[in-house]
Amino acid sequence: MSEIKKKRGFKKKRYTFPIIILILLIAFRLYLPTLVKNYVNKVLADIPGYYGQVEDVDISLIRGAYVINGMYLNKGTAESQVPFLNFPKSDISIEWKSLFKGKIVSEIIMTSPEVIYVFEDQKEESGDANADDWTKALTDIVPIDINHFEIHDGKLAFVQLSADPNIDLQIDKLELTADNLRNVVEKERILPSPIRASGVSIGKGKVSLEGYMNLVKEIPDMDLSFSLEDADVTALNDFTNYYAGLDFDKGTFGVYSEIAIADGHLVGYVKPLLKDTTLIGKGDSFLDVIWEGFVGFFKFVLKNQGTDTLATKVPFEGDLNDVKTGVWPTVLNIFENAWIQAFKGEVDNDINYKDAFKEGEITREQKRELRKKEREERRAAQKKEREAKKG
Repeated sequence: MSEIKKKRGFKKKRYTFPIIILILLIAFRLYLPTLVKNYVNKVLADIPGYYGQVEDVDISLIRGAYVINGMYLNKGTAESQVPFLNFPKSDISIEWKSLFKGKIVSEIIMTSPEVIYVFEDQKEESGDANADDWTKALTDIVPIDINHFEIHDGKLAFVQLSADPNIDLQIDKLELTADNLRNVVEKERILPSPIRASGVSIGKGKVSLEGYMNLVKEIPDMDLSFSLEDADVTALNDFTNYYAGLDFDKGTFGVYSEIAIADGHLVGYVKPLLKDTTLIGKGDSFLDVIWEGFVGFFKFVLKNQGTDTLATKVPFEGDLNDVKTGVWPTVLNIFENAWIQAFKGEVDNDINYKDAFKEGEITREQKRELRKKEREERRAAQKKEREAKKG
């Protein structure tokens, strides 16, 4: 009889331990979102000069992911209460395809993120506030290196509340994809990480960014081009009126730029362009009309009469800590556009990654990679020509 009781007791103990472990695991799983939420809130609270918070965290153990909902960050001295960073939904997960290549990396997909730079908030002095601190803190929230990054329906904005009327320059409907940031594939390439972005600016302009980067280096290398096309210039009136006393009645504007960085040496240009613009609008005061007429006279002299464009090209080159803008080339480019050759409303494609290297500093491997890229570009151009002839 005693042996039977011992056997029953042994069976109970044998099942009791797994049940306790199972209960503890269930309890840990239920508490895990709160644990992660508290950790993220602590990271945000410890950023010097800033404050932030997270509303909720969802955990998905099956796909190795967690979703941060309602995260925001703002400067401690800010008075506007407009969050500097507002991330409604950030999905952070393991990039499973990279596991098959022997790399444990993560991917982030952000939905409707907003970065709003309020001039007055950021201008306020706050001795302990440092951009390096909040960027490092946001990186610490992701425990694994980021290899893939996406933004859907994002927004970038510059706001100046002290201006009358308020200035609000923004890019909406931002779509961005950056891949292979940790160089998991195409390891032999100098610039292994492609980046693509598009959006809509004020004045319904079309925004585009594309290029390649190498973020593994301490000072990243990159070869990027940017364009903002066919925006209604009257959307700039709040900005131009406040800073220059100018109102546009009609016309379009664009901005085109290329930039290349190699081993900390930067080279590039910015090309602003105005087309079919009229300065004097109805309702302007007498002094406004005089000033706008004076500016309009020089605009007429300096614009290209054939295409009705006013443009210049601002080149810059130097170390990242000492970037210098070419003043005289900028002035000469104004006259070149007016009297010699009209600037085209497009990226010039005359800045390449190799242009960023100082003389004698390019390696054999980099030369090989650049020759490979040039061959690919030639083949792409030839293919485009053949398709054009067929069409």
